[in-house]
Parts: sequence; C-alpha cells; structure tokens
Amino acid sequence: MLYYLGAYLQQFFGPARLLQSYTVLITLALYTGFLLSVKLLPLFYERLPHDRGREFTLTAEAAKGKPTGAGVVFITIFVVVTVLFTPLSLLQYGTLALTWIMMLTGYLDDRSITSWGEYRKGFLDLVLSAAETVLLFYCISTTSPGNKVYFWLPFVTHPVAVSFTVYLIVGIILLWGSVNTTNCTDGVDGLSGTLVLIALITMGSIFYFVLGHKDISAYLLVPHLASGANWAVMTFALAGVLMGYLWHNAFPSQVLMGDAGSRALGFFIGVCVLVSGNPFLIFATSTIIFINGGMGLLKVALLRFFRIRIFENVRFPLHDEMRKNRGWSPTQVLIKFMIMQLLITVAMLGLFFKVR
Repeated sequence: MLYYLGAYLQQFFGPARLLQSYTVLITLALYTGFLLSVKLLPLFYERLPHDRGREFTLTAEAAKGKPTGAGVVFITIFVVVTVLFTPLSLLQYGTLALTWIMMLTGYLDDRSITSWGEYRKGFLDLVLSAAETVLLFYCISTTSPGNKVYFWLPFVTHPVAVSFTVYLIVGIILLWGSVNTTNCTDGVDGLSGTLVLIALITMGSIFYFVLGHKDISAYLLVPHLASGANWAVMTFALAGVLMGYLWHNAFPSQVLMGDAGSRALGFFIGVCVLVSGNPFLIFATSTIIFINGGMGLLKVALLRFFRIRIFENVRFPLHDEMRKNRGWSPTQVLIKFMIMQLLITVAMLGLFFKVR
C-alpha cells in the first residue's frame, strides 16, 4: 500500500520516493511490527485463553494460568503490517491468508476446553500444507521459463525441473514437518520464538541480498527470484512482530504464543524455504527445531504404528531431556540451542551457496 502511495506522492514531495525503496520498507516493517506487538500484546492478556497446563511437559505448572494463544494477536499484526508495507502478488496474498488460517486453527485449539486431538490437527495441517503447495506450484510455474518449477540443489550447478507430483510431496512433507516440529519446540520460554527468529532473519537476508539480487544470484549460480525483495519485507515484518512477542515471553514469560503462534510460524518458515527453490535450506533455518521436536514425533510414530522402539532413554522434546536429565536451566537451554543453530546456519549457508 505505501509502495504505491510513494509512487503517487513523489510528484508532489520528492522524499516520498523512499517509500519505493525496499530497504526503507524492510526497516519500516520491522520496527512497526515490533512496536505494535510490544504495545498491543499486553492489552489482550485478559481476553486471551489461559494455559491449563500441558501433559508430559516439565513447564506445565510454570505455564499454568498464563495467557496463551498470543499468536492470534501478533500474527494478525503481521498480516496488517505486511499489507501496509509490501506490494503483494497473488501468491503472497494467498500465503498470508493460509498463514492466518493456520494460526486460527491453533487458536481455536488453545481456547477449546478439550484438546482437538493429534489426528484432527494433523489432518488440518495436511489440508493447509497441500493448499499452499498447490498455490506455490501454480504461481511459480506461470512465471517460470517453460512454465516449469525448478529446484536448485546443494552440490548441483544447474536447477532441476520437478513435476507437480514431486513438488506436492516435498511441499507437504516440508510444511507439515515445519509446523509440527515448531509446535513441539514451544516448551521453554523464548526458545521456539528465538529459533524461528534466527530462521526468519536468515531467510529475509537470503531473499534480499542473494536471491533477489541479479548479480549476486548469478555469481553464486542460483536462480534469481524477482520477487525476493517483496518476500524479504514480509519476512522481516514477521521477525519484527516476533521480537515484540519475545519482549514479553523472555524468561520468566508473561504470555505464551500457544498453538496459534507456533503453528503459523512453522508454516511460514516452510513456505519461505519452498519459495527459495531449495528445500534443503530448511536445515539451515530449522535444524535444531527439527531435532528438538521432530525426533519426538518420529519416536512416537515408530512406536505407535510399527512397534519399533528408539531412544528409549531419551526424553523428547529434547529440551525436556536437557532440563530433567542434564540439569540445564531454561536460560541454558535457550542460549545453547541458539548457539548450535547459529553454528549450523553459517555452515549450511556456506555449503549450499559456495559448493556448487
């Protein structure tokens, strides 16, 4: 909205042209999202559902009674800020809508007296992941050479064309996994939000400085993403509102994001990775999230459906193992997991972009 307003106003006021600078838009979106989230979240504490304590988590008693479902506030702020500061395409409008719907499914579960259950939520995740994957394939194929969708892969110089079936399978697995592992990681104050923040800043920087830049993308032998700057504004807008939430969620937390926040955040990270054209970037953004939450999901799935037992002496999510059996404090879990993710992110980016 402001992008187009700047185009109109600059004929009357020259500095208004800055509203068409993506650097300025990224900065405005980041700070506006942060300030709105910091100021507005406390106003909703009384209206949000309150945590009733979650089974099988070490933090159940500490979280009990705190306002939860804060994702309904900061994800809505994200949508508003994005529409305000970003010139959006059909794909980006659709992604915003599906991200908000993913948040809504989590929020309705947060406020429900009885849990929706794993299978019901898993089915909804599947439907929304499939809808986003189809939308991505359709919108990307219509603007790609030969109406094909390509992946650029680690250690491979040239992009590889992928069929709709392959893209659908990869997209659903990646999005579903990102949603559920991010949700499982939300168990220590600030942990899930901080790890997602690293992922958002990583993807925002890739969109703006690498994929969205013709010369740099050509030098690194990766496909140029014409809409990279637009995606960067969206990503930094979400980073801003997430910072505002973490302002109140830092240990000891005043408010919890609930499924409303974690599910939407995991969904959007997965979308960003698919938009980048390299599904393996999920390891640069979310390795610790996948290990922390995903190994627990794998352990339960193998036991429930195949009667296969793994990691019998390890408690999952892994942050519970670190706290209960290794004696780590919540702050130690947060800082050490954050350091490990940063080390992995730097190593992975070096491998993916330079070893080609």
